[in-house]
Amino acid sequence: MKETEDIHVNGTLIWYYYVCPRQVWLMGRQILPDEKHPSIELGRVIHEHAYQGEKKEVTVGHCKIDVLGTKNGRLVVGEVKKSSRHPQAARMQLLFYLEELRRRGVEAEGVLLFPEERRRQKVALSEDALRELDKAKREILRLLYQEKPPGPIKSRFCPGCGYAEYCWA
Repeated sequence: MKETEDIHVNGTLIWYYYVCPRQVWLMGRQILPDEKHPSIELGRVIHEHAYQGEKKEVTVGHCKIDVLGTKNGRLVVGEVKKSSRHPQAARMQLLFYLEELRRRGVEAEGVLLFPEERRRQKVALSEDALRELDKAKREILRLLYQEKPPGPIKSRFCPGCGYAEYCWA
């Protein structure tokens, strides 16, 4: 990427950063994963059918918030995930959304939603979380400005990855 390009870190890039840096580089260049990959299709189905009574897909700046609601007079931001296999990635993505809202003057609570597991997990913005987010955003920008992607690193998540062909074909 060129220095003059308008690059924005978004929640998806935060998610990918905590899963695989190579995915950050690919997604940052609009190289999309295999949309027909079973894992991606399952995630799409869960996202479309879970929490149908809630307001979904709300855009705030460069963020696409999955679920937005209120509880006891407080705004609640929900992030829907098909599983809790990537807890840090999910938590940091939701914290990113909470920080973006705060920067716009909106205080909100966060909740990770795992409909297949029938589980919810509260997430709160803290000073430690803000420092970690800042570090992650700087590292994401560093990755995006690299000429070539980081090399592939085999992990237990590779078989369920929509980018696997870009790494192992």
